[in-house]
Amino acid sequence: MVSLARSPSRAWQWSPPRWSHVLPTVARRHPLACAGALLAGAFLLTWSAATTSYILFHDDALRLLNNRAHSQAEAYQRQIATLEASLEEQRSRLAVEQRRTATTIEQLRQRQIAIEARHGLLSDLMNAAPEAPRPPKSGDRSSMLNTPAGSRPISDTVILGATDLREARLEAGAEPTALASAQAAPGSSDLAALNGTLDRLEREQAGALDVIEETLERRDRRIRTVLADLGVAAPVRPIGVPIQAAAGGPFVPVGPTGDGFDQQSGRARAMLADLTQLKQKLDTVPLRRPIAGSIETTSGFGVRVDPFLGKAAFHTGIDFRGDTGDPARATAAGTVTIAGRDGGYGLMVEVDHGNGLATRYAHLSAISVSVGDKIAAGGVVGRVGSTGRSTGPHLHYETRIKGEPVDPQRFLRAAVRLGDMS
Repeated sequence: MVSLARSPSRAWQWSPPRWSHVLPTVARRHPLACAGALLAGAFLLTWSAATTSYILFHDDALRLLNNRAHSQAEAYQRQIATLEASLEEQRSRLAVEQRRTATTIEQLRQRQIAIEARHGLLSDLMNAAPEAPRPPKSGDRSSMLNTPAGSRPISDTVILGATDLREARLEAGAEPTALASAQAAPGSSDLAALNGTLDRLEREQAGALDVIEETLERRDRRIRTVLADLGVAAPVRPIGVPIQAAAGGPFVPVGPTGDGFDQQSGRARAMLADLTQLKQKLDTVPLRRPIAGSIETTSGFGVRVDPFLGKAAFHTGIDFRGDTGDPARATAAGTVTIAGRDGGYGLMVEVDHGNGLATRYAHLSAISVSVGDKIAAGGVVGRVGSTGRSTGPHLHYETRIKGEPVDPQRFLRAAVRLGDMS
């Protein structure tokens, strides 16, 4: 509100209004209008400050926001790249592990196939070796000759009896169910368990093969030594040469060839083949008793007092006590060359066993064979009697080498040596 005051020098003179007096007056008269004006002023001031700030700092704010967004985007990209690299590394590691696991499983499978094949080979080797009870340990002549055995060898044994081979069978006879149960689950611990099982089976099979080879080698040496002492030629030993029997079929490899087990099993097969030939040879060597049941000698081989003349004479065999009609048995396989009456022998049978060996069975009461007959070991050649130059029922038994009589005890003792092998 403008007031015009009069001045003494001037008629009208303008003077500024005194707001300090006006505002309180207006505020008292119009309080709401004053408050609204103040609020409007404050709003105008705030809006002006904000507009000014926006104008002044708009670009900086945008730049700051862009920088922050770019930094965050780069951080996210780095995290994504790190995660992708880690994922790729894990994929690569997993692929390598899968390949390694697949390779391990294939190796274990090949080992299992080889072990199963070796188990079959060991079973064949042990099944091919004849077995029998252990012989009685006796060295004196009476117990040797008085042991009941029918037509078996005098030592009551089968030549190739082998308790240790049965023990080897127990060592090698691992149950395949262990392999199946270990292979059922695919975890690494199960693969390790399967690998340990295969290692154990391989060790057991190697030990069993060692027992087999040692046993066969020991028997081979002993039989050859006995045959050499008897003057019987033994077959040539095919060391390291496997048996080439009739066989065939496609080649299906079971694992690496030429390893120690294959070479050792080849030697074992060769020795088993050699033992088979030796046993065939022994079948033609007079090692069995000619009388069944409990037997007793009444006269030995060599110089004795003649029962008829009372003078010293040479006795060409051994006399076994027997009852008339008791069977007299061939002590080895061979061919009958004499079957009839022959002087002081009375009724006599001679059997040719080959290799210069022959046996005679004299003073028989009856003959059961004819000349030219093939007879097996233990076969009956006749019946005990007292024909010819005899003082009573008994069997006169001779062994001859190239036509010359030799002490039958030589062969009986050889039978004991073969039977006592361990």
